[in-house]
Amino acid sequence: MTNFFTNLGRALIIATTSFAAITCSQPPVYTPPGPSPTAPARPGASPVTTTPVAGTSATATIRDLAGVRVGTATLTDTYSGVLVVGSVTGLGLGSHGLHIHAVGKCDAPFTSAGPHFNPLGKQHGFENANGPHLGDMPNIDTPAAGTLRFELLLPGVTLKANNPLLDADGAAIVLHSARDDYKTDPSGDSGSRIACGVIVGK
Repeated sequence: MTNFFTNLGRALIIATTSFAAITCSQPPVYTPPGPSPTAPARPGASPVTTTPVAGTSATATIRDLAGVRVGTATLTDTYSGVLVVGSVTGLGLGSHGLHIHAVGKCDAPFTSAGPHFNPLGKQHGFENANGPHLGDMPNIDTPAAGTLRFELLLPGVTLKANNPLLDADGAAIVLHSARDDYKTDPSGDSGSRIACGVIVGK
């Protein structure tokens, strides 16, 4: 009889242990992840909320120091900034700084276009801790022959809303003789101005 109760006790212990194991082996409850954190703003991007009219556009005819047409550009308002789509030709092999300047005037040698478009009072350059200008753009590398097409975005800028290019004195797109180093104020040590186009609204 003693052996019977002993074996019964062992059976109950084994059964209880097995039940606990089954209970604890249930799959965990799935909790969906929360939303991803907002990506940090691009250094130097405008803190001002822009309210562009998407699709508003402007054009520029780019001419060299002799007045010869060497390129064109179309600028279009988007909700992310102004999209600049353009092409240049006949400049020969080289790397050139490309910027938006604050005045819509292109009298050779193009100093008439004024300084870089810089309504926020920043210093020049993507690699400058106190930059960049809103008119700063990446360099373009032109081929030895033929046409180079480019497509660039200017965040924090509009054509006619906040930080507008088409303000009272307009703006211009200017091509420089040398490569922009992205850090030297005020123009990235990018050399002289070799081509310029006044930005004209449609």
